[in-house]
Amino acid sequence: MNILTIFSHPFRDKYPAAVMDAFHGPIINAGHSIDILDLHREGFDPRFTEEDHACFWGGELPAEIAEMQHRVAKADQLVFVFPVYWWSMPALMKGWIERVFTVGWAYQYGKSVEDRGKENLNGLLTNLPTLLLGVGGSKKATYEKYNYEEAMKVQIDLGIFSYSGVTDVESHLIYDVEGEINVPNRKQGLLFAKELGEGFIAPSRKQRNAKEEFLVKKSLA
Repeated sequence: MNILTIFSHPFRDKYPAAVMDAFHGPIINAGHSIDILDLHREGFDPRFTEEDHACFWGGELPAEIAEMQHRVAKADQLVFVFPVYWWSMPALMKGWIERVFTVGWAYQYGKSVEDRGKENLNGLLTNLPTLLLGVGGSKKATYEKYNYEEAMKVQIDLGIFSYSGVTDVESHLIYDVEGEINVPNRKQGLLFAKELGEGFIAPSRKQRNAKEEFLVKKSLA
């Protein structure tokens, strides 16, 4: 099995990278392959360009975006590891999604650009289990008090991935890791990341449907 991990943090010797390594440990031990797409080290430009705009309206796909899509296409599973910035993923990672998840590849209205606004949406990235693991500085109680985590799931799990056909998506947070006082939390977070890695590749893992789960929860509220 091949796993593509998209990682966004400027340093590889800080806690988010340690979280990624802990997650990868069981996957490597099981003999699976991992392609790490380190957005900082690879110098990915998140800015939406004139070429991207032209592609959105039916033009040619930029070469660097075609290469990114090729790496996604080779993956059996996707993983995103990132620090939480302002209750979301970093702008670099969001820009990667904005440029790489193109119309005609990640989603489509009808059969062509001409159908936009006329036909229903079709998500195209099916059968691609995806896991998001965010590293947060705030306490879990803060996320719960203001529904920050729920808002992240609606915007990211549903608004990006389910929109693109990836309904088998799960997202997790490691809370309260900043400062020396929270060293125990960081250690626990690494154990949690390892457990997530084990579970993500487990044969017993059940396929999820984040969109259906959300709608059921909403109907019961």
